Amino acid sequence: MTSPARRPPAPLLADRSSDEYQPAPRRPIDRHVDQLLAGVSAAASHQLGIDPGTYFAGRLGTAATLGALNDAHGETFYDVTIEATTDQAAADDLFASSGPVIDIQTHLVRPSRATTQAADALFGFLRMVDPDRWSEPIDVSQLSAPAWAACVFGGSETSVALLTSTPGEPGKNVIDNADIAAAREIMDRYAGTGRVLGHTIVHPNLGEAELDAMEGWRNDLAPAGWKVYTLWDPPERPGHGWFLDDERWGIPFLERVQALGPHIVCAHKGIAGPIPAAAPAAASPRDIGPAAARYPGIQFVVYHSGYDVDITGEEGAHEDDPQRGVSRLVTSLADAGITPGSNVWAELGSTWFLMLRRPREAAHVLGKLLLAVGPERILWGTDSVWYGPPQSLIDAFRSFTIPEAMQEQYGYPALTPAIKTAILGANATRLYGVDVPPQRIEAAALAEARAELGRRLA
Repeated sequence: MTSPARRPPAPLLADRSSDEYQPAPRRPIDRHVDQLLAGVSAAASHQLGIDPGTYFAGRLGTAATLGALNDAHGETFYDVTIEATTDQAAADDLFASSGPVIDIQTHLVRPSRATTQAADALFGFLRMVDPDRWSEPIDVSQLSAPAWAACVFGGSETSVALLTSTPGEPGKNVIDNADIAAAREIMDRYAGTGRVLGHTIVHPNLGEAELDAMEGWRNDLAPAGWKVYTLWDPPERPGHGWFLDDERWGIPFLERVQALGPHIVCAHKGIAGPIPAAAPAAASPRDIGPAAARYPGIQFVVYHSGYDVDITGEEGAHEDDPQRGVSRLVTSLADAGITPGSNVWAELGSTWFLMLRRPREAAHVLGKLLLAVGPERILWGTDSVWYGPPQSLIDAFRSFTIPEAMQEQYGYPALTPAIKTAILGANATRLYGVDVPPQRIEAAALAEARAELGRRLA
């Protein structure tokens, strides 16, 4: 006898992961949300005549999911209406765009790199945390360049995306710097210049040759910024990583950035393990403040904002522990005298995906970032293609609010529609000097681009 099919989870609440973290265990409140959604799903399926998977994949299901989160937590974090759970026009109006979406953290995998050590690590995490989607064997085409273009540009209203990579040596990583530049060039030809920005990944911990290559990479690949992973160990110091403010690896790298340009450094900080105390020390953002103070001409983008998933509990406010989670970034900036609106930017890739099911935690994190870096220094990112089309993440963010009671208790500012519009796109236009394309990519152009991406980045 075959077992009954499992109910498709609401995409916003699926236990998914990147290659960079393990998920926190499901809590009683998570199971309560599931129960609420089961009832909503059954009613909606009967009323609308659609299956639960179709329901939750669209805006009706997004509204229902956010409403269930409000009900389970006993407070309004998401500004949604009951009408939006069953009426498409109401849902579209609720989540209507007020400005462009610029996603500054997206990923893909070359299928030919599916047998590398980097891919093995990624696939292992995907199998563990989302077996319904990433069953054995993993269909690497779902992580490929054509899938990336379809998810980011075809599956959401994203106007501009920045393509980046995981750490790894050339030829052994899931994509290389040249692959990023090739994807940008292909999208430029078919979809118009400016749809894709790219990083060049630098590993100062691998030695002087990496720094010596930077000038050639700048000239040949034209990156929008440099990306580093400080938690990756120098060969001679396993288990230690490196920091942006250390004299052996960080300062020589930043000196090279200052001399060469572009003057944007994106550093992975946070999201390093299920228990922060056991995570690599160099995943901490404690070096961001000192580095930013020493190099005021460099813009520092803190990927993931220093956020960590703690299976022992939510990050919360951490008023009593300034050295946990995003509070580490707040502390580093305050100690270094870096004020809001300065040269430090906080990015939300994976952080928002993980927090949205913990809305009180999300309110704390966003409130702290608004105070520490300012509303003009928070940037939108999703980590797609790991999570599929990001439209539901965009819609959830548009509806999120910091409750007035938390504003009063903790001194957080309101997360206004204008601020959310800035975070979703306007802030990135200033940082990267982006001229946002006037409309979404036409279906025929996207299909042609996907075909060539498949040939070039196989």
